[in-house]
Amino acid sequence: MASLLLMGARNSILVGVIAVSIGLLLGTAAGLLAAARRGWVEELVMRLADFTFAFPAILSAIMLTAVFGAGIVNAIIAIGIFNIPTFARISRASARQIWAREYVLAARACGKGPWRITLDHVLPNIAAVLIVQATIQFALAILAEAALSYLGLGTQPPQPSWGRMLAEAQTLLYQAPLLAVFPGVAIAMAVLGLNLLGDGLRDVLDPKLTRKR
Repeated sequence: MASLLLMGARNSILVGVIAVSIGLLLGTAAGLLAAARRGWVEELVMRLADFTFAFPAILSAIMLTAVFGAGIVNAIIAIGIFNIPTFARISRASARQIWAREYVLAARACGKGPWRITLDHVLPNIAAVLIVQATIQFALAILAEAALSYLGLGTQPPQPSWGRMLAEAQTLLYQAPLLAVFPGVAIAMAVLGLNLLGDGLRDVLDPKLTRKR
């Protein structure tokens, strides 16, 4: 049981890291593009984000499974796609606040272009918000991977997974309840720990909270 939990943790962390990285890179790029260009570009990016929100990770995984078959790769793609609009909205909202600051206006007066301003001034100032959101999305990715594996759409045998351990333990719930307790506690502790980490990072990285302390 301990070996299965440890190997399942490795798979959950792998799925979470890759899926969150996909959402962070693509979503942040889309949000920064929308904030820098405005107009029809911003409207197009936001409408695409709204469209993506209509397909949750589990629904996307079911569609990918129907076409390509079940597997951890399809689960990563589904969770990553679901993370893209979240980061796009957050980065766009945060970047628009930075674009209204005086030092950005001064940079534009000095002749800097939109992309140079985005890389030199906007992205460094919204990095803290993105890091905090990444930890929260990491917890949600682990939860989504466990749900997909529970349904048989995520990690496939012989690779262990917390979600599949729960699915296999439900037939022995009255004979050996600890088989379901241990993976359930592992999922709960991982999600709780990452959420607490996100709250701690927000307190450390938010300058407003720093001034209050």
